[in-house]
Amino acid sequence: MNENTRGFGIVVRMRRAKNKMNDPLAVTDHTFFSISGPPCTNEDSKISFDQYRRMNIFYQQAIMSSKVKSSVSLGAMVKFVTTRKNHDPFLALCLPSNPWQTDSDAYWTLNMRRVEVATKMRVERWSFSFFELLSDLRGRDDFKVFLKKEFSGENLAFWEAAEEMKYDTASSMTTKAATIFKTFLAPGAPRWINIDGRTMGLTVKGLEHPHRYVLDAAQTHVFLLMKKDTFFRYLKSPVYKESQKKALNPAPHNFSPAQLEENARNRSLGIHPIILWQQEEEERAKVALASAPIDVKAMMSKIDRKK
Repeated sequence: MNENTRGFGIVVRMRRAKNKMNDPLAVTDHTFFSISGPPCTNEDSKISFDQYRRMNIFYQQAIMSSKVKSSVSLGAMVKFVTTRKNHDPFLALCLPSNPWQTDSDAYWTLNMRRVEVATKMRVERWSFSFFELLSDLRGRDDFKVFLKKEFSGENLAFWEAAEEMKYDTASSMTTKAATIFKTFLAPGAPRWINIDGRTMGLTVKGLEHPHRYVLDAAQTHVFLLMKKDTFFRYLKSPVYKESQKKALNPAPHNFSPAQLEENARNRSLGIHPIILWQQEEEERAKVALASAPIDVKAMMSKIDRKK
């Protein structure tokens, strides 16, 4: 292609762009035709009443849809990054040290799932969102302590039961559903949850043919109740403030090359996930046994037998 041909092509494109600017109703881009088809002629311009109705609904929804300014979106993004930047492993140091670099398991030991005293960074993450709090088993245990003092632990217990049901075996769905219904949903249940009548009706009807996600509506309702009310009261409670005071703030390790070599020689295997799962099952069984109703007659009969 010579210079004259190239220059002629540029002039043609400039003229087309100028014509398009002068006549905004003129459509010259063939890409539009390939997607939307050719423009309607007079014969094809007849639109039925149903099409008008659909167009009216679409435009109403478009007008009423919420729009967020770019400044508000950017402000929310900046706030999110500022809040979490110290907890990002790519932007902040791994305290007390990175176990993959130093062969020291201190980081993993301090951040075990059910450690007795949590670290300062971990406790701070609990305040980011209610989902963050429930995702951390140590934070969930702390939240249970707060609910126990307020005598309102049935919502969290139901949420956990619904969560366990999602990952349980298919053969246990019927038994699990019956237990949950008797404990949380039946009239006069020992840990009855307060949800609206429509959600209760849908849940009870769904339990007639139980499956993994039959409690989703009730679980979401309970989650939002705790998120809007109980979570913020927990953050202001003495329980959370006490956890903040007791939280550990480990100092960074400064290993010498000789110490790094020694750590590599003394490297040990971590705790197997099956062992962690067994420990969690034992803790769960203890909690269930402690919260179970006491049979006074059985206790008295045992005492009489001992005598």
